[in-house]
Amino acid sequence: MVIRKLIEATEEKILAPWAQKSAAAVREHEEEPDDLRTVYQRDRDRIIHSMAFRKLKHKTQVYLNPGDHYRTRLTHSMEVSQIARTIARALRLNEDLTEAAALGHDLGHTPFGHAGERAINAYTGHFKHNEQSLRVVKYYGREGRGLNLTLDVCDAIVNHTGDTLPKTLEGQIVRRCDRIAYLCHDFDDGCKVGIIGPDKLPGIVAMRLGTKPSQILDILVRNVVESSAGKQIVSMDKYYEEAMDEFRCFMFDYVYLSPPLKNEHRKAEHVVTTLLDLYMHRPEMLPQEYAVNVERHGLQQVVVDYIASLTDAAAVQQFSRHYLPVII
Repeated sequence: MVIRKLIEATEEKILAPWAQKSAAAVREHEEEPDDLRTVYQRDRDRIIHSMAFRKLKHKTQVYLNPGDHYRTRLTHSMEVSQIARTIARALRLNEDLTEAAALGHDLGHTPFGHAGERAINAYTGHFKHNEQSLRVVKYYGREGRGLNLTLDVCDAIVNHTGDTLPKTLEGQIVRRCDRIAYLCHDFDDGCKVGIIGPDKLPGIVAMRLGTKPSQILDILVRNVVESSAGKQIVSMDKYYEEAMDEFRCFMFDYVYLSPPLKNEHRKAEHVVTTLLDLYMHRPEMLPQEYAVNVERHGLQQVVVDYIASLTDAAAVQQFSRHYLPVII
């Protein structure tokens, strides 16, 4: 028996009846199975080895140019993966599917985080990073063939935010853990930066969740496990959900929309908008791997794909090269 079949047989024995099983997963374009890895394990590996994943190291989470001790999109994705895997294992769900979706959920994020997303949305009339993540895995990587991930992973990626819930419980875990992770680690980074402190937390948050990021994280993760055990839905107790919603509102008021960040984000939006305009008027400047898709997807979409793929530093460098004078 090949190793993959052994893993698939083990899944049937130990996973919950409603967990997704690797043997039943399908891709948009079917491939020969791997002897060692299940389809979800291959998805995870393809994501990790993709250029889009490596670029997350140099993409903003919240703070522009934060230094070595603050989160980036890459570390955020890794933290989501760690939390989601813990919950998936506790609930006897498919940990490999959960891990792949968690690591891939933000592949479509723009330079400068949500500031870049807002700039592209204003320029084109519609842009959502979750939809862009799906575009990245479908159309880019592996020499233009795309990653050809399983439909379950694609569904979890595109529905990790927005109005539609993922079809799988594993995808629902990633959706929950994305919010838990960013609230806790952005609060942690905000305290280090000095924008906020535990003393400013609303009473309902401090009383129900605590005041330390690690404490808040532990309480929320444990409650998701306790509330979801034995059920075919991933949920949280209303007592903690109310506190988490208040925590999120607090973070928007004191961090995400705070004046110090808004000033920097306006500059970032200007950089992204200017680059969009540049490549729309000079499409011959597009890299070949993007230019070949113009006929298939249209110029504006390909320009968006390219600009969204840039790291923070690459975007600034391009802006400087084309719009700032060289001082000799």
